Amino acid sequence: MLRAAFSGSAYVGVFARATDDCLLVRPDVDADLREALSDELAVPAVPTTIGGSGTVGALATGNRNGLLVSSRVRERERDRLAAETGLPVTELPGRINAAGNVVLANDNGAYVHPDLSAEAVRAVEEGLDVPVEQGVLAGTRTVGTAAVATSDGVLCHPESTDAELDFLEDLLGVPADIGTINYGGPLVGSGLVANDHGYVVGQDTSGPELGRIESALDYID
Repeated sequence: MLRAAFSGSAYVGVFARATDDCLLVRPDVDADLREALSDELAVPAVPTTIGGSGTVGALATGNRNGLLVSSRVRERERDRLAAETGLPVTELPGRINAAGNVVLANDNGAYVHPDLSAEAVRAVEEGLDVPVEQGVLAGTRTVGTAAVATSDGVLCHPESTDAELDFLEDLLGVPADIGTINYGGPLVGSGLVANDHGYVVGQDTSGPELGRIESALDYID
């Protein structure tokens, strides 16, 4: 576990995104912090922007099959991501294209914003090579901000219903539970970066919150 802040912000999930193969992180993160992030998540760190923006956690997501990024991505950013991660990079088309905010995915499935177009849903299916369902979570349409999924578990917005948790368990093939970050923040995706190896959470996250994260994502031996 690593508590961190990027440029004073404890919302680390806005600025970084991890898979089991790589960590995408805003390029102006201090080199020592970038190394610590890489060590905690046990994957190489790839400093990058998406569409010139450092909010890479909001604009990108992925799994072992590929990366999904906002259609605002620039060609040189896309080429560098593909070269440095070894993963295919797919653009999320349409008006709603902040991929990290609107797609919740692991290696088994993806749950996406209810207003994504049929073309965008196909892009998620093909880019991540998983079945896709659309809906909301705890009344939140930006489902990628409302939860964090790994291949071991899903941590969800504290107001998620039992029916929603059961649905996500079936879709993503892992147990689901609720929690918060940064001393009560419900949008766990904005303050948590996780993969199967470890996790990075906002510096304001409390001990009891850490316990829920570790239980939900199965870091406890």
